[in-house]
Amino acid sequence: MSLNNVNAGRDVPNDFNVVIEIPMNADPIKYEVDKESGAIFVDRFMGTAMHYPCNYGYIPNTIADDGDPCDVLVITPFALIPGVVVRCRALGVLKMTDEAGGDSKILAVPVEKILPIYSHLQKVEDVQELTLRQIQHFFEHYKDLEKGKWVKVEGWEGPDAAKEEILAGVKNHESKGA
Repeated sequence: MSLNNVNAGRDVPNDFNVVIEIPMNADPIKYEVDKESGAIFVDRFMGTAMHYPCNYGYIPNTIADDGDPCDVLVITPFALIPGVVVRCRALGVLKMTDEAGGDSKILAVPVEKILPIYSHLQKVEDVQELTLRQIQHFFEHYKDLEKGKWVKVEGWEGPDAAKEEILAGVKNHESKGA
C-alpha cells in the first residue's frame, strides 16, 4: 500500500482522512511523508526540547498556503503510529504564519464511529483550555532554535474556518492537477 493512494476522505470537509506523521508526545523529531515515494522520512531533529502535544499529520490530496498538504493536529487518548490513516472531523484551526507564509493547523478528533468518547467535542471551545494553551505554546516556540525560522500564532478559529481551509486545500490540489 502506498500513502499516495489515500484520498482526502469520505465526506470532505465533514469526514476527512489524516495521515499521521508524528505521534503525540514523541521525541523531538520531525517526520514527513515523501510525496514521491510515500515513505516516511526524518525531516529534521528539532533543536528545542519539546514534544508534539497532539498527533500530527496531513490531509492527502490537499495543498495549503505553504504548498504542502493541509496540516492537522489529531487529539486522541493515545499516540498514533506514523503512517496510519485516521478518519477525522474538524473542531477548529490555529491560524499561523511562518517564514514560508500561511501555516495553519487544523484541530481535529477521530470521527465518532472510531472514537465515541470525544462526541462532546464539537468546536475549539469544547477542548480543555490547558490543551489549547499547550498546543499554542508548542507552535509559538518549536522553531525558536532554528536559524532563520520563525512563527507567528494568530489565534484559534472555529470549525467553519477549519472546513474552509480543508475545502480550499482540496480546490488548490485539483487546480494544480496533482
